[in-house]
Amino acid sequence: MRIALYGGSFNPPHTGHRAAALTVMEKLRPDRLLILPDCLPPHKELPEGSPSAEERLHLCGLCFAGIPGLEISDMEIRRGGRSYTSVTVERIRERYPKDELILVVGSDMLLSFEEWKRFRYLLEQCTLAVLCRKGTERAGAEEKAAQLREQFGASVLILPHEPVEISSGELRELLPRRLGRELLTPEEYAEIIRRRWYGAQPELSWLREQAYAMLKPKRVAHVAGCESEAVSLAKRWGEDPELAAEAAILHDITKKFDAEGQLRLCTRYGLCPERTELESPNVLHAITAAAFAADRFGVSEPVRSAIRWHCTGRPDMSLLEKIIWLADYIEPTRDFPGVDEARELAYRDLDLAMAKALAMTLSYVEGRGKTHCIITEQALDYYKGLTDRR
Repeated sequence: MRIALYGGSFNPPHTGHRAAALTVMEKLRPDRLLILPDCLPPHKELPEGSPSAEERLHLCGLCFAGIPGLEISDMEIRRGGRSYTSVTVERIRERYPKDELILVVGSDMLLSFEEWKRFRYLLEQCTLAVLCRKGTERAGAEEKAAQLREQFGASVLILPHEPVEISSGELRELLPRRLGRELLTPEEYAEIIRRRWYGAQPELSWLREQAYAMLKPKRVAHVAGCESEAVSLAKRWGEDPELAAEAAILHDITKKFDAEGQLRLCTRYGLCPERTELESPNVLHAITAAAFAADRFGVSEPVRSAIRWHCTGRPDMSLLEKIIWLADYIEPTRDFPGVDEARELAYRDLDLAMAKALAMTLSYVEGRGKTHCIITEQALDYYKGLTDRR
């Protein structure tokens, strides 16, 4: 049996690693290709805040999924400590004493191979499969391979491969800037965003795709308008426009669920709404949307809170909360008596706009014979009192 071994820290694994694995499968046709995430890299420290070894193992499962003959191995993680390749090969050789072992390395690693721990043992036990591009890189790899063959009797194969021009370190720098999605599989990207590993922030175009797919079609225009208004208000009042966009995109994420569906979400997330909130699914969705957005998209507490209070409001709201509440109220598709005045106030005096819009909301609810939420009344009293004292 031919067994190929492909190790690394995979922090995170990306499409470049997946492409390398596919090249190995195509060129060498191994019976098995083992992906071996390090527990701890032997010659460097993992950057602070990196996912745990088990979490990187999980990401490898998402990155390399669907490649026939490929397996994700946790043997180095279970062993613990520094993950020296020689120890891994020794353990595999004990289990498969007569099988062919192929160690997959990059051309840069080949050039420094004699610095590896017990490199002679590795050359005795394994064929080296070197991934390298054409041109000067391949010429250098061929020269080094010839030296290893002559000096140590090594078996070295050069595999033509055009790598994805990205390193895991470079990807870690892109993710907090809402970039790098194309370098990860969709499943891996979604998981990294959900867990906010690497300080990742979602690309807003991706977040829209995810959110819009969960909305009734007629609600998309409202959500898009709310985002546009929220970003505009954020720029006017000095809030982070991207956080405002996140909250606006997700604020109605559970709106399509009926009363029964809202209650199921409350049970799922352990939510305990007030009586008046339970009586109104139109209000209840703000509570469930906040919990869903945190669970599915890993939103920060300020964004979660802005979603949570976008229906009822509350006294002493944060700047982001006020922006989302007002953006939802005055976004461009809204058309009702008094909305133009509320729009004008929102860019002139945020607290006065809150007082005006809250009063209009309560009047509308009461005019329809509905029970309003006490907290909305408290919010109105707060902002009326705030503006009256000026």
